Amino acid sequence: MEAAGHLIVMPIVLPLAAGAFLLLLDERRHVIKAVISIMSTLALMVVAIALLGSADNATASSGAATNSVYLLGNWPAPFGIVLVLDRLSALMLVLTSVLALASLAFSLARWHKAGPHFHTLFQLLLMGLNGAFLTGDLFNLFVFFEVLLAASYGLVLHGSGPLRVKAGLHYIAVNLAASSLFLIGVSLIYGVTGTLNMADLAQRIPAVPAQDRMLLEAGAAVLGIAFLVKAGMWPLGFWLPGAYSAAAAPVAAIFVILTKVGFYVLLRLSLLLFGVDAGATAGFGDAWLLFGGMATIAFGAIGVLASQAVSRLAGFSILVSSGTLLAAIGMADARVTAGALFYMVSSTLTIGAFFLLIELVERVQDPAANVLSVTMEAYSDDTQEDVADEEVGVAIPGTLAVLGICFAACGLLLAGLPPLSGFVGKFALLTAMVRPEPVADGVVVAGSTWVLVALLILSGLCALIATMRAGMQIFWAPIEGTVPRVLLLEIAPVAFLLTLCLVIAVQGGQIMRYMEATAQALHSPSGYVRDVLSAQPTPGPNAPSDK
Repeated sequence: MEAAGHLIVMPIVLPLAAGAFLLLLDERRHVIKAVISIMSTLALMVVAIALLGSADNATASSGAATNSVYLLGNWPAPFGIVLVLDRLSALMLVLTSVLALASLAFSLARWHKAGPHFHTLFQLLLMGLNGAFLTGDLFNLFVFFEVLLAASYGLVLHGSGPLRVKAGLHYIAVNLAASSLFLIGVSLIYGVTGTLNMADLAQRIPAVPAQDRMLLEAGAAVLGIAFLVKAGMWPLGFWLPGAYSAAAAPVAAIFVILTKVGFYVLLRLSLLLFGVDAGATAGFGDAWLLFGGMATIAFGAIGVLASQAVSRLAGFSILVSSGTLLAAIGMADARVTAGALFYMVSSTLTIGAFFLLIELVERVQDPAANVLSVTMEAYSDDTQEDVADEEVGVAIPGTLAVLGICFAACGLLLAGLPPLSGFVGKFALLTAMVRPEPVADGVVVAGSTWVLVALLILSGLCALIATMRAGMQIFWAPIEGTVPRVLLLEIAPVAFLLTLCLVIAVQGGQIMRYMEATAQALHSPSGYVRDVLSAQPTPGPNAPSDK
């Protein structure tokens, strides 16, 4: 606590203050609003990196998992609201701030002027995300969940247009239903246990009487469905590709982290409340997550292959990523969890960059030209050879070359091929699955694990085929295309995210060490429970001192 201090609350207060101040400014003052929003997001990233270092150093110095607990009302848990900083929450804060900075910078080219209160909604979205990652209480998780959803409703409709409005209304309806399920699940859990503090729940759940266990599991299942809708598990994620592909490019990019909220909460609660120490309810829901995750990977891979629009390809890629992470939770293995966390960081940055890049590459050809190129490919038009002969030796414009390199990098990352971080994440996952520890004679890898391994490999192959097909239609199609006008402010965020993926691959050993320590702490949650419940309020100025 001494290391982080009041810095823990800053990821919530900073975007809240910035969003409230931006609301007071005239909507026509675009430059001032953009400067304030960028400065707030930059400060948020600095704070998140500082908190990540604090969480890492606290554990390294003590030799055991140490969590920083912030008592908002200066009331001890479980009576007051608490924020908890551990390795996982710090990781999510950094990932959110990095993706937010890239998305916000991209929006300054034109998108932030396409509708009212863009920057206010963006900052409130960051506030809700950061609060969801830091809170140690289910009811406050619901509050922050509603804040981020309310902001996302405005952002998904940003820029208007009939397609965006239609997809946005579907998005709103589905998420309102998920919010209702969230509240029902929380109510059932509170009715059985009498508390909503996560650490206190971890202590009380093993002692729940047998006659109340079914009600507890029903509440947990309803709560889980709410987050599975957000994570996009099949068949609950039918809305996701359409909504994300219709959203504005910077909005779709920051929305990639929204699916990780579902993953984060499911990972946190499954190991904290239904881990090995949960008694009769230990392992509740693991099998559903494993098989549901595999079904989501299969559905997403088929959607990737079937997508003609590149934006829908990116939307289905999110489902493949979500399915992989959900299946990893279901395996309930610390080494698999560590690989899943590495994969989560890589896939989030990759798909965020892909959504930003899609708007730029779609300027190369009109949609009609794309349809025509597919038709010519299908019917083997003879004019292709003539056009190809005429264009021998024609130089590729610099803009197209840069876009092509970025597109190829996204394809390698989505497919999980070397040398970028997508390969490292998938390799860590597959290694943990097929080489369980401790290694001993008679240890047999389960059949479901081999199915998951096959799905991961096949989904990468599908992504490779789909991105190669899309790349050829965009960059190599023999139809006259135009060289798009791309601003440095637009390509720089894409290059920034892809460079981070390269850095993650180069520093894979150090990052995997962090992920393994995070996974070990999650699978042994006694330290989390101890630190939260033992946190003491700060004495007031008139409190008696010990002499």
